[in-house]
Amino acid sequence: MTDYTAARLNMVEGQVKPNRVTDGALLNAMANVPRELFVPAASRGIAYVDEDISIGGGRYLLEPMVFARLVQEARVGKEDVVLDIGCGTGYSTAVLARLANTVVALESDADFADRAGDLLSDLHVDNAVIVQGGLPAGHAAQGPYPVILINGAVAEVPQALFDQLADGGRLVTVLAGKGRVGRAVLYRRIGEIVSRRELFDASTPILPGFEPVPAFEF
Repeated sequence: MTDYTAARLNMVEGQVKPNRVTDGALLNAMANVPRELFVPAASRGIAYVDEDISIGGGRYLLEPMVFARLVQEARVGKEDVVLDIGCGTGYSTAVLARLANTVVALESDADFADRAGDLLSDLHVDNAVIVQGGLPAGHAAQGPYPVILINGAVAEVPQALFDQLADGGRLVTVLAGKGRVGRAVLYRRIGEIVSRRELFDASTPILPGFEPVPAFEF
């Protein structure tokens, strides 16, 4: 039988900390949220490996190191409301809920949304809400948001999501490259200006709904 407590500790000590993640609250959250519950039962034995884990339907739990570095760069504070885009079965939401005031978890797949709601309830996460809807449009009703996380790579960030960033807000995601490797990026909004800073390489699958738009060829 897998010792998941030990696996979580090994993930934090062997994957996350060595990759420049130093935020104590984030490390503590990842050491305590049972990642194995958020993957299919057949994949629980590999829930803590250092790669993206398929949860079905072209969706993934992000590689622990990539997820941790994105969240650290977002600098989630205790007063922040976070928009968690593409929450899947809710792992990212459970971690973010330990760092933020409130998490608005947006999910397009009804089955994933239901599963996320059940798991968060089982874990007594009471500062997160699951919203079902299209991912690229975000969820303007509860914006603007100090932090937006996109759980997967994107060809580009839709303007609608930049519009939902609060002044001083941070958006983190991975920009898909032309090859296999993309670049993790941090966007920050100051007034009407949105700046971009590239962070590190990341081989992250594209989140369905954020694929490249086919170009016309003549």
